[in-house]
This record gives sequence, C-alpha cells and structure tokens, in this order.
Amino acid sequence: MQKTLTTILAVSISLSGFATPASAGLLSATGKVIAILAGELFVGEAEGHLSGAGTLSIHSQKRPALTCSGDFTSSSVTKQGAGKLHCSDGNASTFQFQRLSVRSGHGTGTLKKGSMSFSYGLSADEARPYLKLPKGKKLVQDGEKLELVDAAATAPRK
Repeated sequence: MQKTLTTILAVSISLSGFATPASAGLLSATGKVIAILAGELFVGEAEGHLSGAGTLSIHSQKRPALTCSGDFTSSSVTKQGAGKLHCSDGNASTFQFQRLSVRSGHGTGTLKKGSMSFSYGLSADEARPYLKLPKGKKLVQDGEKLELVDAAATAPRK
C-alpha cells in the first residue's frame, strides 16, 4: 500500500509541469519564470496544480514594486496552455504557452504596452532562445540575479 501511494504521489507531481520545492502543496508544484514584458525583464514563480490550473506572480527586475499576477490553464493532452496576467501599472496580457517537458516551457503574449515572451522551469541559458529581448540588449546572469544589459557589454553591471 505504501509503495502504491508513493508511486501515485510521484506521478502526480511530475504531471503538474513544474519543479517542486518544499513549499509547494501536495498536488501542486512551483517553477521559476523569466519574462520580457514590453522590453523589461521580469522574474518570479508559477504554481501549477494537477488539474492543469495555476497561478503566476512576477516582478520587474529593475523596478521591484512593479508586479504582475495572473492565472492559467494547461492541457496534458495538447501540451499547451493559456492565461491572463494583470500588472500593478495597469498593463494586462493574455498569453499562450507550449510545454517543452513536464517541468518546463515557453510562451508569448500581447500587452497593452507591447509584447510578452517568457519561459518557465528553464535556466537563463536555456531560456534565451525563447525570449524576445529588446534590440541591443542581452540577458546576463550575475549569481542569482538576472539583468538586461547592452549587448556590447562584456560583464554584468553591479
């Protein structure tokens, strides 16, 4: 009985689509999000549930008081999903995403003030091909911190 319960739990978590930290609920999991909204870098987390529903919370890396939150649904059959995002500055987006694995994916959306591209469950290096960066900018990682810097720059700014 114990082995069956453990197997069911393991399968449930792997189907949820996100890496699982200790803070996630029994039938949910969270994963890191990297997003470019209207040319600005945002980071945060998404929490997905076994049902395919989930929530998203991100903030501007440059202006942490600028936050966005929303919800999404996804299908394990089509490996696609969609959602809505609302930001503290009045900006809003609808978005679509494609799963790359049960724990990662990428997507795009349309904002009032521009476009949106994002990844979840990917490192900065893995996310780069899926993010639409502003012209003349590149994404660099300095320890845990991500930054958008001038493409001509050779090292992240401090």
